Amino acid sequence: MALDVRPTAPAGAAVAPPGRRRLRTRLSRLDVSLSPYLYISPFYLLFLVFGLFPLGYTFWVSLNHWEMIGGHEFIGLRNYTRLLTDDQFWNAVGNTFGMFVIATVPQLLLALLLANALNRRMRTPTLFRMGVLLPLVTSVAAVAIVFTQMFGRDYGMANWILHFFGVHRIDWQANKWSSWLAVSTMVDWRWTGYNALIFLAGMQAIPHSLYEAAAIDGASRMRQFWRITVPLLRPTIVFVTITSTIGGLQLFTEPLLFNNGYMNGGSLRQSQTVAMYMFENAFQRFQYGYGSAVAWMLFLLILIFSLFNFLIIRRLAGGEK
Repeated sequence: MALDVRPTAPAGAAVAPPGRRRLRTRLSRLDVSLSPYLYISPFYLLFLVFGLFPLGYTFWVSLNHWEMIGGHEFIGLRNYTRLLTDDQFWNAVGNTFGMFVIATVPQLLLALLLANALNRRMRTPTLFRMGVLLPLVTSVAAVAIVFTQMFGRDYGMANWILHFFGVHRIDWQANKWSSWLAVSTMVDWRWTGYNALIFLAGMQAIPHSLYEAAAIDGASRMRQFWRITVPLLRPTIVFVTITSTIGGLQLFTEPLLFNNGYMNGGSLRQSQTVAMYMFENAFQRFQYGYGSAVAWMLFLLILIFSLFNFLIIRRLAGGEK
């Protein structure tokens, strides 16, 4: 004889009607399915208001002949066709990519080596790890003043050091390559420690047992670095490379302050970046439509070059997903 083991309500307790139980069940399922989207919705709402909307509105402005005083006239893609034949724009593109290559490639290598050094056992490791962030928290204006003095033509430290190697005095602000090198040095000094800490966080997630096994097999520290650390650090390297690409192609403050606040980057526009050229057209020449077209071209360049870097690193990583 089968026993009825179904739970029964306590004596005197009210039993909810079937319709109310079904409603509670539906609300519970709705809560489980919608709660994650509600939790992440503040970010997407803010991104929609402060990210996508300005991006779309900038594109609309770029399709118009827009001046500060007066109305605007829709001209289609004429700002972009003019931009493709603008020598000053392509000069700014060349300056931006030149400083990006000179600054970013050594920066990432130095950050990787610095993180590997900070990952070893040492006394007061927190002090040294936090110390690499000091250049980042320093005022950009103060950094620019110091580096402008260091790369001064007459009494700069850089020329004083080069004098001992027989190098003639260099006017760092007047030439293209020298101004690129000076600005890139400033960028490397500020951001190498920041990227090193990101690499360090990735290195500390690597199991220490792998290094112990490699040491038992006779692998040197250098071999452990290239055979264990670098391959397992590839996702972090991809992230740092993409963020450095975005920041490097948006370079604005350092070259502006290095040239004493002149938006043209010098008399020959030798260190004017795309971001500076965009600001010059929009807020000095008051050509908002043309400046918006420059901004959108910069966005496309960053998008294409970031994707290009991602594909190269993924290819070097052997197609790892």
